[in-house]
Amino acid sequence: MIRVLLADDQALIRAGLRMIVENADDMEVVGEASDGAEATALAAAASPDVILMDVRMPGVDGLEATRRIRDGRPDGPRVLVLTTFDLDEYVYSALRGGASGFLLKDTLATDLLSAIRVVARGDAVVAPAVTRRLVERHVGTSGPLPRTEADLRALTEREREVLELVARGLSNAEIAGRLFLTEGTVKGHVSRILAKLDLRDRVQAVIFSYECGLVRAGA
Repeated sequence: MIRVLLADDQALIRAGLRMIVENADDMEVVGEASDGAEATALAAAASPDVILMDVRMPGVDGLEATRRIRDGRPDGPRVLVLTTFDLDEYVYSALRGGASGFLLKDTLATDLLSAIRVVARGDAVVAPAVTRRLVERHVGTSGPLPRTEADLRALTEREREVLELVARGLSNAEIAGRLFLTEGTVKGHVSRILAKLDLRDRVQAVIFSYECGLVRAGA
């Protein structure tokens, strides 16, 4: 069962989300929070697999709660941000803070459940190509960058090549064609890159690549 925590300041929204989640055979709701501080506490107490996190909540908002929950916890609960506001700065802040995905609240129930399953297994629900656009627009505007070029020393030359192409939004098949490799070989490289750099998924790999200078905005 996928353990889901609901974080939204509106009780009616939480009730609707609970109904959707609990109608799925492979999910259960393990808690509800009405603000970011409560969500942070429940994330530690209830051990959810996925947190559905609203952005705008009183006190500690969803973006700050995401940062607190994900900080230093690569294997901790995955955060799927839900909001009524389709704003690039929210998306970028959420992804940089450690969120695994971003959906609008008018998303269909079936798509929401699919997204929960995707992030529960460690993947992201935002395409790397979309992440690239967001990062190019916002990198350097959200405070000090946490990564430096020194972080790349753990990678082989081939792994650096693959990471750069991932950062440019290419799929495994496209990378395989560009580097004359099999798709399986590329998948293996990507897995090793994520493990070496302690990154959660391809979306985090895109952000890392820009923040450490491997790829430059507009290049």
